Amino acid sequence: MTSHLERYAQHHPRTAEVVLAVALCACMLLGADISTAGSTPPHTPWAARVLALFSGAVLLEARRRPRTALTAAAAAAAVLTAMGYLPSPLLLAPVMACLYWLATVTDPRTTGLYGYPTIAVLVATSLAGAPIGDNFMLRSLGTVLWLALPMSLGVLSRFRRAYLRSAQDRAAHAERTREEEARLRVAEERLRIARELHDVVAHHMAVANAQAGTAAHLAGTRPEQAREILTDLVGTTSSALLELRATVGVLRQGDTPETGPLEPSPGLDRLPDLLAACKSAGLRVDVSTGGSARPLTPGVDLTAYRIIQEALTNATKHAADHVARVQLTYADTRLLITVTNDGPPVRSAVPGGGYGLMGMRERAHSVGGDLHAGPRPEGGFDVTASLPIQPPPQVDNLSHRHEEPR
Repeated sequence: MTSHLERYAQHHPRTAEVVLAVALCACMLLGADISTAGSTPPHTPWAARVLALFSGAVLLEARRRPRTALTAAAAAAAVLTAMGYLPSPLLLAPVMACLYWLATVTDPRTTGLYGYPTIAVLVATSLAGAPIGDNFMLRSLGTVLWLALPMSLGVLSRFRRAYLRSAQDRAAHAERTREEEARLRVAEERLRIARELHDVVAHHMAVANAQAGTAAHLAGTRPEQAREILTDLVGTTSSALLELRATVGVLRQGDTPETGPLEPSPGLDRLPDLLAACKSAGLRVDVSTGGSARPLTPGVDLTAYRIIQEALTNATKHAADHVARVQLTYADTRLLITVTNDGPPVRSAVPGGGYGLMGMRERAHSVGGDLHAGPRPEGGFDVTASLPIQPPPQVDNLSHRHEEPR
């Protein structure tokens, strides 16, 4: 029932104000007839009727102009109490309603600035309008209590509305935050997929192109060697198809995958296969290891492999002397990777800001490492990466979560 009345008042505010004003005007008229055993109401009913109608009219603006409405209603009540009318809750009903709206829609300072003087004035007029000792407690303490009650209820209502607004703002902020987080996750996933596809396609296609070109060059003079290279080319394209199928399979499997287990993430244990593919493409790779080799976390292992793969892919396409060197150095807490190639400083051999270099940097940063790449002063190109052997758990879990379902 209460909720229906509140909804009706929200949809028909003017009608609710008129009904409330009429009801409180009637309460004030009834209050003017109340008396106690020791006192009788004054014989001026016309004054009570006029002031009750005035107070009812004032209440129509109580919510929009609470200060003006309270001042007018308090003045009418002060006239009646000064004439000797008993300050009952019915007689003070319009003032009580104005005090409630004042405390609800204004700040605490305004409420105190208008509310406490109103109480003091009505107590004073109530005591002044009757003989000393005539219903003293009712005219003093009773007036204070009846007028302080709506002020307290108004303050509570203001706090409740402020709390509800705060809760709504927090809910709206949480909703916006969820939407922004979802957009960031989508963007991050798209970047991850683009980086993975680039690594797979760029490496295998570069190696396959070099193998096909070498085989075509040797087909007439060295057919046996050309056949060997073509055999390696079949393996290169098959490996590319497997990795592409695994990557696309992650996109297709959804939340309830029905396919079998996918190929595990590559790591440094697959480095010999990578070197063999590069050799078949005409790139000789020398590998050296320094320090004591230690097992890497899956995220760092994958990142190290992809960085070496991309660096060797660039060397296959750009190295002038078709020779590259890979140096793995295990320090106390970090793995240092250096991939270099020699040759004259050919301008086209410097792949300035391509997606490959960008992807290598992003991979290194994703596990808490860093990467530098650029042309060497004496010629050739140099890629240097520093990766933590044991990155923070949350960093490695994030990287591994993104790459593992291969």
